[in-house]
Amino acid sequence: MTSKPKQNDFLPISKSDMRKRGIEQLDFICVTGDSYVDHPTFGTAIISRVIEAEGFSVGILAQPGFRNANDMQKLGRPKYAFMVSSGNIDSMVAHYTVAKRKRSDDAYTAGGKAGRRPDRALTVYCKLIREAYPDIPIIIGGLEASLRRFAHYDYWDDAVHPSILCSTTADLLVYGMGEKQTIEIVHRLASGESVDTMTDIRGTCYLTDPVNTPFTSAQCPDFDAVCRDKKLYAKAAKIQMAEQDEVRGKTIIQRHGKKMLVQNPPMTALNGEELDRIYELPYMRTYHPSYESEGGVPAIKEVEFSITHNRGCFGACNFCSIAFHQGRKVTCRTHESVVREAQEMTKNPHFKGYISDVGGPTANFRQPSCAMQKEHGLCKEKKCLAPRPCKNLLADHSDYVSLLRKLREIKGIKKVFIRSGIRYDYMLSDPDDTFFKELVRYHVSGQLRVAPEHCSANVLDKMGKPHIEAYHIFLKKYREETAKIGKEQYLVPYLMSSHPGSTLNDAIELALFLKEAGIHPDQVQDFYPTPGTVSTCMYHTGIDPISGESVFVPKTPEEKAMQRALLQYYKPENREIVRKALILANRRDLIGNRPGCLIPDLPVRSANKRMDTAQNKRRTSWQNERRTKNTKRTKR
Repeated sequence: MTSKPKQNDFLPISKSDMRKRGIEQLDFICVTGDSYVDHPTFGTAIISRVIEAEGFSVGILAQPGFRNANDMQKLGRPKYAFMVSSGNIDSMVAHYTVAKRKRSDDAYTAGGKAGRRPDRALTVYCKLIREAYPDIPIIIGGLEASLRRFAHYDYWDDAVHPSILCSTTADLLVYGMGEKQTIEIVHRLASGESVDTMTDIRGTCYLTDPVNTPFTSAQCPDFDAVCRDKKLYAKAAKIQMAEQDEVRGKTIIQRHGKKMLVQNPPMTALNGEELDRIYELPYMRTYHPSYESEGGVPAIKEVEFSITHNRGCFGACNFCSIAFHQGRKVTCRTHESVVREAQEMTKNPHFKGYISDVGGPTANFRQPSCAMQKEHGLCKEKKCLAPRPCKNLLADHSDYVSLLRKLREIKGIKKVFIRSGIRYDYMLSDPDDTFFKELVRYHVSGQLRVAPEHCSANVLDKMGKPHIEAYHIFLKKYREETAKIGKEQYLVPYLMSSHPGSTLNDAIELALFLKEAGIHPDQVQDFYPTPGTVSTCMYHTGIDPISGESVFVPKTPEEKAMQRALLQYYKPENREIVRKALILANRRDLIGNRPGCLIPDLPVRSANKRMDTAQNKRRTSWQNERRTKNTKRTKR
């Protein structure tokens, strides 16, 4: 990446902005489904600044109108290409709850207003670009593109969809963290090369005629096959997950009708110095001032004064998309770069002295999980931490501890918090508990959130999570360390209902666990089957793609409502549905006023009381009617 002097300004969003910069025609235009936020936690901000750092002019089309192609012409035709993303999250997840109800707000939109991006935004945007400029190269990327790169199950349509390359008609799909791919693409386009010949770039996918299919590829069952046969869908998912490794991953192919989808092996991860350069580009670190009248963009509040220090996650939970998107290999920024970013924060007039997070996908990962990855890659079909830590795991927090100490010493910083995910099982594997002690003493803001997700071993195995015994050990130690420093700090567990593998009995087991632990979760997350995860494959097929075993899947609204209500059994409004669930599971022993019961035996009495009241009202009404009739007869 070439270096370039910092410009203290946002990138152009209008023709007038282009004129101020002396730009007649932009080299590249980045389209995003989010409002324009120039902060390194926003993918569009990173990619646009990377392109700029390579010496090209780039403009931003944020949340363009989607009723016609007019907004796609707002900045004119770019010299080389459109780079298109639906935003930081999948547009369907942004729009719909797990119950498929429309959301009323959107944190990635100015004013938090919903409805400013279309459903399936990537497809809609690309079609409008094709309408405006039929022959312009289109490169798609971001989470929506990355997770939909193969034939995939679409929860909202309850159907298997083809690769998103088919619906968008884009020329190239960039999957994963796309900085290296973007740099190679923009320079090759600028050199005059046709986008059609860019079939050799790692971390990209393209469609081609079957005759051009690369040799020595891993072939997935084709689109038509995975649509009609769930076993073949699971087989395809297993292949796709197995080859997502930059060292040993093969090219993957999957036929889509008359075209062949080709996924090149993953791009090599950025090293520490490369990550430093990415995160030290001249971001404005806030939303565009044009949104000020709407109150800004809500999503910035949590991240404005946060620092990303790592990428990748070898935890690889089955319901999480990070392993399929960022990869399992962990890479980190240098201490010097992170410290410089923190020092820059202290110069911001809005900074109050509190760094909200020093994290990433998993905050306490600062090194690869084992020494063999560099030569052999990460193990195929195995996890580093679940169901128990691998014997080759290198659990060491010393580098992270050193980094956090340096941040705490910076003048103007009062507190450094850690709010992104922490793997407590990894912490327990470290023979040195220095990080544990310093985490509790310095880096918890009253509550520490961790993610046991469930307590049933059967469900946790399907999630790819450690068994609940690790949580019990962590909880005990956390309480001990908190007591030593005389602080009142709590552990808040993330919990998930209705994950594949979770039966009604498993949900009851979790409810009993919560009761015994005295935990009353305010919010419970239903499993959300988003594209590109192992758990979503289980949800659609009823098959664990890695083991090939059958998996029970709670699917009906009533079944899912029961499991969710059981996690909040203590709420009076949930008693009726909890009672129904307990009777259905033949667990009437948990209904009553005895110790250990989940709900009191009140619903029946309440129901009888309501019935008696209704009967009394009808009886009284009938009696009054008879009296009225008798009175009239007497008068006559």
